[in-house]
Amino acid sequence: MGTGKFSPTENELTDELLDTRTPRSSMAPFVGNSYSDSIKIKKDKANDTSANGQLPNRKFPNVTPPHRESDPRALWTLLSGLPSPVSLMWTIATVTINGLLCLFAVDLVYRAPLMYPSQELSFARVGYVSDNSAKLLLREPDSRQLPIFVSYRSAPEAVGSAADESWKSVGRFYWLSNETDFTHALTINGLQPSSRYQFAISNNQSGYFTTAPSPGTTTRGRDKLTFLTSSCIIPQFPYNPVSHPLSIPGFRHLSKWLPSLKASFMLFLGDFIYIDVPRRMGYDPETYRREYRQVYASPDWPSVSESLPWLHVLDDHEIANDWDGNTTAPYPAAADPWNLYHTSVNPPPVHSNSSYFSFTHGPASFFLLDTRRYRTPSLHLPPDSPEKSMLGPDQLTALLSYLSSPEPQGSKWKFVISSIPFTRNWRFGSSDTWAGYLHERHRILEAMWSTPPGTGVVVLSGDRHEFAATAFPPPEGSRWPVSATVHEFSTSPLSQFYLPARTYEEREGEGEVCV
Repeated sequence: MGTGKFSPTENELTDELLDTRTPRSSMAPFVGNSYSDSIKIKKDKANDTSANGQLPNRKFPNVTPPHRESDPRALWTLLSGLPSPVSLMWTIATVTINGLLCLFAVDLVYRAPLMYPSQELSFARVGYVSDNSAKLLLREPDSRQLPIFVSYRSAPEAVGSAADESWKSVGRFYWLSNETDFTHALTINGLQPSSRYQFAISNNQSGYFTTAPSPGTTTRGRDKLTFLTSSCIIPQFPYNPVSHPLSIPGFRHLSKWLPSLKASFMLFLGDFIYIDVPRRMGYDPETYRREYRQVYASPDWPSVSESLPWLHVLDDHEIANDWDGNTTAPYPAAADPWNLYHTSVNPPPVHSNSSYFSFTHGPASFFLLDTRRYRTPSLHLPPDSPEKSMLGPDQLTALLSYLSSPEPQGSKWKFVISSIPFTRNWRFGSSDTWAGYLHERHRILEAMWSTPPGTGVVVLSGDRHEFAATAFPPPEGSRWPVSATVHEFSTSPLSQFYLPARTYEEREGEGEVCV
């Protein structure tokens, strides 16, 4: 606050005296300390005007009035979360908003694990379906439903003159326990290719499936194979405080497309659960089991599973972020529900007790990789080190054998399924992808370029929360023709965030072309 000092010689005093008795403290802003407690100012009306009748110029002290905070700065208060020094209303508003945000965060993190552990989940789903068999997974924790009977028949809408509509028994079982989280996997054999069936279970679960066409052919009445790929599921994303805590918006969006797509199966490329997002609740098998149950207990799950088989590969968030610890803890706890809920009804493993799979569906064959269980830690060696392996020796040998084997007549495609990107064009977190294992990747690329003539190779990958298409042409002047070019399609997430900034970048000289 500014102060001005003046003396009687600096101002014109009036002839009339005005006796003021003002305390020094109230005059302090206007007079110096040399003045007494009161002053007399003489006021003379005759001298109020100058000779020309104009008011005389008077000199007044140059005083700056005291500053008072009157602007509540509402926007700053709301954005910063700090109380306003002058407005009680905006202080209450920002405190209320802060309180609501804290409640929303607690709700997002704890409501589903604590209030919806889904112990009572009862469901059934279809897994791998071949041209003559189908795998089913069911869960039933209610002992009053035992024994459980399973039967099947040709779907009523598919019944023709040569079809049998009568129900056939698959079998019965009398015991389910917590050892398997009350799940049971079974196989229906003796089916016909390209045929639609209905199954029914005595605990009121039922559904439909269509068997695969014979190898090298397509489904009757269709000239193409349609299947789906996706990755990355987390309930309640984006967060909505009034929606069910296990709701999965991506399922709802997918369900709208299924009737028109008429897909044969879903290839899910990993991160079916997010054990460590938004907060890890434990490292024991029950914590991992609960995450799987919650996805299957989602009110949106039935809309994408009633007649669509789901096949799975493993990625890091089923274990821990960027997992490269092989089978060390917490892998055993993570593998428990992965085997119970997914491996048990996946296609046949290539090797006994392995977690990589292979199958043929009509005009295409598939090799589902495990890129987590067998890998060398990603940061211990340089990316081009021959000592680094993503797949381990047995899985690599099996993949190279698959790529070199001829396909059945009429089968034209080989699909290699990888949970993480094959290209190195993803520039963020690339050490966790095949960009961190370039020596082994080059061996695989050469095998892909060398597949039997007339067979195309496609890599399908997930993980990145972005979509990209990449071509891997053979080196110029090499022994491979341009027609041997390999293509990769990286899928976007099914129900997770999509990266707001692009992290995919093609660089000249690396031989990987953005399509």
